Amino acid sequence: MLQIENTLISDDLIEKKFVCNLNACKGICCVEGDSGAPLEENERHILDTEYDQIKPFLRPEGIKAIEKNGKYYIDSEHDCVTTLVNGKECAYAVFEKNGTAACGIEKAYLAGKSSFRKPLSCWLYPVRIKEFSELTAVNYDVWDICKTAVINGEKLGIPVYKFLKEPLIHKFGKEWYKQLEIYDEYSRKKM
Repeated sequence: MLQIENTLISDDLIEKKFVCNLNACKGICCVEGDSGAPLEENERHILDTEYDQIKPFLRPEGIKAIEKNGKYYIDSEHDCVTTLVNGKECAYAVFEKNGTAACGIEKAYLAGKSSFRKPLSCWLYPVRIKEFSELTAVNYDVWDICKTAVINGEKLGIPVYKFLKEPLIHKFGKEWYKQLEIYDEYSRKKM
């Protein structure tokens, strides 16, 4: 474990390798799971205010689920998460011609229609963040549907934290990320 500011970071972020391989998994993480993507409070606010700009990028099934059940809900673990279509895929998921799931929210962002890139929980995956009263835990989450990403990361030699550089900086800042890089360099020298 490493502590940077008020975050406790699992060594797995440095030791484990991971690079998404959408050609192999087809974005199955947008479809599988017990509930939708966890949302931060500010992300709920953005969905509430920018939904009309995001809506044209969604599938009819997703729009129907959102209009029936809301833009998000509280799941069994008391987390606020994105709405699902028939208890399966995320209502904000869209599917490419080859069957790969993509994020409709991100499509709106890339088209310049929304300020919301995508839920941070998705952008940061396989890292999961858990807020406590005085500390934030930053952990690597192992999910068997991501085996191809682990294989790809090992083949390329890319640690989890390097694969997630942009969203980690977005969440914690450049200085925080630099400290993580320094710790990684120091750890490798000790070996």
